[in-house]
Amino acid sequence: MSESRRILLVLHPNRPEVHDHALGVVKRLTAAGVSVAVISDEMKGTPLEGAPDLISADPADPTRDCELVCILGGDGSILRAAEVSRGSGVPLLGVNFGHVGFLAEVERDDLDVTVERIVSRNYTVEERMTLEVVAIHDGETVFESWALNEVTVEKASRERMIELTVEIDGRPLSTWGCDGVVMATPTGSTAYAFSAGGPVVWPDVEAMLLVPISAHALFARPVVVGPDSQLAVEVVARTQGSGVVWCDGRRAIDLPPGARIQVHRSPDPVRLARFAASPFTDRLVEKFDLSVHGWRGAARRANESGPETG
Repeated sequence: MSESRRILLVLHPNRPEVHDHALGVVKRLTAAGVSVAVISDEMKGTPLEGAPDLISADPADPTRDCELVCILGGDGSILRAAEVSRGSGVPLLGVNFGHVGFLAEVERDDLDVTVERIVSRNYTVEERMTLEVVAIHDGETVFESWALNEVTVEKASRERMIELTVEIDGRPLSTWGCDGVVMATPTGSTAYAFSAGGPVVWPDVEAMLLVPISAHALFARPVVVGPDSQLAVEVVARTQGSGVVWCDGRRAIDLPPGARIQVHRSPDPVRLARFAASPFTDRLVEKFDLSVHGWRGAARRANESGPETG
């Protein structure tokens, strides 16, 4: 009896070109004996709605019996898929149809190779740390969530700054009048934390970042702490503005003055499927279109140390 195989397909909901490519992916995978499941509600109004080759995933457990989640979209779609798959151990494979696409493993032009790799199971799996977040107000937990990229505490009103006290491992670091604070993983160091002036941290480094946003203070530098540190941000009780906490820019709750947000490393990583063990440096150069003009690397060093002639 042949082995039954299944993947979950997640798509960007509003891009027709993604849906057109998805139909081809479904046909090729099913022809190779790999069933394709989708979340039916997300297919409404698309060419994939009611497609005969598709299986409807269990809404309560979409990744059940799946060996992989394949995403056609940008980083937003990959973050949405991470919500669906978290805790299941099923790895994510992103095909970039967005802009930068740091979380994606391949670009849209590589779809044929992607299908071949899925069929042959020719990929490795890499674990990325995530963050747990708890918001407390008046002694009660009002919000619990998690993040792959970052947890941000931001001002809710554009006109006002918000006063935040930052705490690391139970000790206060500083109080800032600011637009907010980003607490990020190494994976998220190239996302919002990067835009706020934080450092780029290689994804195999175990650490957490704390990056203030437009802080009015003498000391307002990004901080990198150990992976087991406990971070906390309190909305100062006397502050005139209210705040909001965001997880990966997708899940949020308003924060009144006096609220406390606690962040620490989560025991549940997100697993990413990888095709090539290319250096993270190459990904930075590609995604940010960095100039490496003039670099000759190993070839130059070999020539410089080669035998003398003449």
